[in-house]
Amino acid sequence: DEKGQKMSKSKGNVMDPLDLIDKFGADALRFTLTAFAAQGRDVKMSESRVEGYRNFCTKLWNAARFAEMNECTPDPDFDPAACKLTLNRWIVGKTAEAAAAAEAGLESYRFNDVAGALYQFTWGAFCDWHLEFAKPIFQGSDEAAKAETRAATAWALGQVLHMLHPIMPFITEELWQSQYAPGDSLMGSSWPDLSTSLIDAEAEAEMDWVVQLITKVRALRSEMNVSPGSKISMLLKDASDVTRARMETHNDILSTLARLSSLDILDGEAPKGALQDVLGEATIVLPLDGLVDVADETARLEKEIARLEMEISKHDKKLANKGFTDKAPAEVVEVQRERMAEAEQTRDKLRDALSRF
Repeated sequence: DEKGQKMSKSKGNVMDPLDLIDKFGADALRFTLTAFAAQGRDVKMSESRVEGYRNFCTKLWNAARFAEMNECTPDPDFDPAACKLTLNRWIVGKTAEAAAAAEAGLESYRFNDVAGALYQFTWGAFCDWHLEFAKPIFQGSDEAAKAETRAATAWALGQVLHMLHPIMPFITEELWQSQYAPGDSLMGSSWPDLSTSLIDAEAEAEMDWVVQLITKVRALRSEMNVSPGSKISMLLKDASDVTRARMETHNDILSTLARLSSLDILDGEAPKGALQDVLGEATIVLPLDGLVDVADETARLEKEIARLEMEISKHDKKLANKGFTDKAPAEVVEVQRERMAEAEQTRDKLRDALSRF
């Protein structure tokens, strides 16, 4: 069970798979068991884990519905190797990478690796990033760009359904027959044969830079308690010509997804009290004057770091006590270790945030 105890009727901690299926669906349960089926480890089952993968099923379903609403229908003449837009070359390459990882996992019987690779690609690269990046194109007036992006999105989603099918047969079959091939079973379709030559290193480097920049800005905003509704300015210091070109090309996407009021190049020194982080050769500078009280925020971070230091010290003393580690159940000792590691990770993040001032 979730506490590391072996399931038994006498303990009352047995989980009935039929109850889990009724509550969360068969695909969610199948994906949970696959994701945790690493060789040589115990599977700690809990309803919350199954619920988490039910949310993944919902994410896939909503992505398919979004694609349908934006007229992303399969194009039999679509050639993934012939994409012109950087965004589409990027998602084609990411799909090929995910397919290679999934095939390697299947061939080596490391099914948890298959689940992990497909989860990261589907939720991250495809749903969270590609579909968000595609929205301005779908809403724009460039018909050629729309057509290519719609075809690339439909193609990538089709590959996702193929690769997830062995783990999640029901939802993938339903989506396949409703959007791709009515009456034809996905189970009987050919497995994707994607060459790694589809991976475009230039497109991948460019779009991965965009993803990393948005992620860093969002993290900095969160660490400093900047209101999600507030737009902030961003400056890039010591940016190379390549970085400057990327910034100009993706200005609209960066401004929208990172909630920026402006995005400019900084040639001089960073303003006092601005947050800073590094991406590649450039320094990200976020002036927070008027948005955050630097003194109050510094005091808050120092207070929280001190609290975590005390918590870590308490866990450390407990784990150093042989009487505790020798006599306490193994799962109780493991919980203490996990809590200590979590506190250390949070403390280190807050230290980084404090140093950025």
